[in-house]
Amino acid sequence: GINKNFIQEKPFIRGIRALKKHKRTIEKFGAEKVLAFATAAIRGASNGKDFIKAAKQRTGIDVQIISGEREAELIYYGVRSAVKMNDTPSLIMDIGGGSTEFIIANKKEILWKQSFLLGVARLMDKFKPSDPITKEEIKQIENYLEQELQPLFPAFDSSFIKEAGGCQELIGSAGSFDSLAEMIAHMLYDISIMKGITEYDFNLDDCEKIYNVILRSTTKERMHMKGLSKMRVDMIVVSAIFVDFIVLRLGLKKMRLSKYSLKEGVLWELMHS
Repeated sequence: GINKNFIQEKPFIRGIRALKKHKRTIEKFGAEKVLAFATAAIRGASNGKDFIKAAKQRTGIDVQIISGEREAELIYYGVRSAVKMNDTPSLIMDIGGGSTEFIIANKKEILWKQSFLLGVARLMDKFKPSDPITKEEIKQIENYLEQELQPLFPAFDSSFIKEAGGCQELIGSAGSFDSLAEMIAHMLYDISIMKGITEYDFNLDDCEKIYNVILRSTTKERMHMKGLSKMRVDMIVVSAIFVDFIVLRLGLKKMRLSKYSLKEGVLWELMHS
């Protein structure tokens, strides 16, 4: 129901059940303060406030709905805590289920940010790709991204960003980039390279190899791919198309993974407030 801007009954119940499970963990560890944030799927739903109310009644947890702009800001704090950023700008991309955030920033500050209603769950629901996806469907998704991301392109090419040193690299945060890195480690190297790190330098040739494997694969085949969690088996196809589109469209020369994102950004802000 994400593109109808409505939380259907089953996911509504599943969400409350998940919060109840977290509540048990919170009580087990005796946490004194609870912070809960709702992002695109709830802020855009006509019954999002009903979910917030039900969460409070059934779990005692106050869920705070945050804007896309605020989400982007917190993502930046998280990424900056994980990745060694420079004086020159980087493009941060955080692919969620309901939205995708783009942030152009350096180690000191955010230069530009915007949240787009282009989360993978939303794109999957809109395009309902075949299994395996067809070339025509890939083109349809790319054309849609070109149309919907119009604010990003002039910002990326603006004189303001060029004067700051220009943007040559993509920093990807959140689950889709984690999955890509872990699949690369399993298929081409060894999973040990992912242990104990907060950032990872992608080799773009490795990304191209994995991208082609993903696009040719069926759901059944992806179920057995190492490094790919079951919850991302469907979504990784659209995520891979999205990442490849951004790298090629903007002519990016480098890509890194940040193991930190929104949650860690919240923690960073708490520690520094």
